[in-house]
Amino acid sequence: MDISLPALMSILALVILVGISCVNEDLNVGFLGIAFGIIVGGIFGDTTAAKIMNAFPLSLFMILVGVTFLFGMAQTNGTMEKLTAYSIRVCKGNTALIPIIIFLLSDFLTTIGPGNIAGCALMAPVAMAIAGAFLMTLLVVGACNAAAFSPFAPTGIISNGIIAKVAPDLGIPATDLDYIAWMVYFKSTIAQGFVTVVGFMVMGGAKWLKEQKGASLDIDELAPKPEPFNAAQTTTLAIVAILVLLVVVPGLPGIKGTLPKMLTNMLSNVGSISFVLSIILMLTGYGDSKAAVKVMPWSVIMMVCGVSVLIDVMDKSGGLNFLVQIMSSVAGPTTICFWAAFVPAVLSAYSSSSGVIMPMFLPMTPGLVELTGGDAISIISAINVGSHLVDTSPLSTLGALCIAAAPDYEDKGILFRKLLIWGLSMSIVSGIVCFVFFGVLGL
Repeated sequence: MDISLPALMSILALVILVGISCVNEDLNVGFLGIAFGIIVGGIFGDTTAAKIMNAFPLSLFMILVGVTFLFGMAQTNGTMEKLTAYSIRVCKGNTALIPIIIFLLSDFLTTIGPGNIAGCALMAPVAMAIAGAFLMTLLVVGACNAAAFSPFAPTGIISNGIIAKVAPDLGIPATDLDYIAWMVYFKSTIAQGFVTVVGFMVMGGAKWLKEQKGASLDIDELAPKPEPFNAAQTTTLAIVAILVLLVVVPGLPGIKGTLPKMLTNMLSNVGSISFVLSIILMLTGYGDSKAAVKVMPWSVIMMVCGVSVLIDVMDKSGGLNFLVQIMSSVAGPTTICFWAAFVPAVLSAYSSSSGVIMPMFLPMTPGLVELTGGDAISIISAINVGSHLVDTSPLSTLGALCIAAAPDYEDKGILFRKLLIWGLSMSIVSGIVCFVFFGVLGL
């Protein structure tokens, strides 16, 4: 396989960027990605900096900002925390029900919009007070990541934004993008949910549930009954429900194409809907816009958008196609699901899943489909699952959040080691699961 100098230099720039992201979390590789793209494109690709910067994914940036801003207000006005407390109290002290509620609630909170990081931050302190920190980390991180690809959540938005960009090369019409977004979400939920539940049970969850049969705990100590939802929080809950409806309903059979054009113009994606609904919280004083801006994941947003600029330079120089040829040379229509999960998983164990790995691998999908004959949605799902299934590692944000929330009586050194071993082992597990679920079974 021959490779041109511009392609080689673009790959070298990406390798350096990924290496930096593995060893130094304080550097935002998104800004490095833009700078590297300008350098490689300008020196070796004879492309002006202005043209390279036009590759910045403005649409994806705006969608991410809109959604995270709206849920930033929901988070800072206490709505999400109070919703969590009331949901935990559903078990009424029945200890054996707690893991089920923890899993379902983590999945639900992530799905409706806050995302996997916010969902994990909300659930980890509660979960760690119930059972062993290792088991609860598997459960919380697994559930949050299983639902991370919801079209409402930041990680799902990143995935869908990249998919929309490569859709023409896959022959996917714009009208099918919503369907694909939900398919990717369901595939991720099935695969990661399966690994999470099996892992929890095998690593001691089954024994713990047996011991807790018939036992009870003081629910008021675990999740003290909060004050009733106030006007701001009730309004926020209503707005979240409206957001879900305005995203889902227009695409339903019988509804699609029947709504007034002026409405569909304004509500063309989850980001624009979020901006419109944010007006209500801001003008009523029910949402603190300054506080919301402070909790928005700006680092991840810029990471995704910046790395995408370098990936665009790679694509135009032929570097992306070279990497695609390497992966496809060892894979077929079915086995590509293993490699599409395993390779991103290995890198993701040390780098940002959504900020670096997804923008790096998802654009390879058209080439992988063409050269291996694999299914596009399955390959996309395998990349997404592989890049996130390793996030129980304490080197990831979610794993670190759970260690920080672990009670004082837990030996955090032992917990760190267990989570690191588990997280790294998920690289090979993700490949096997994606091969079986998406390749062999065609789920």
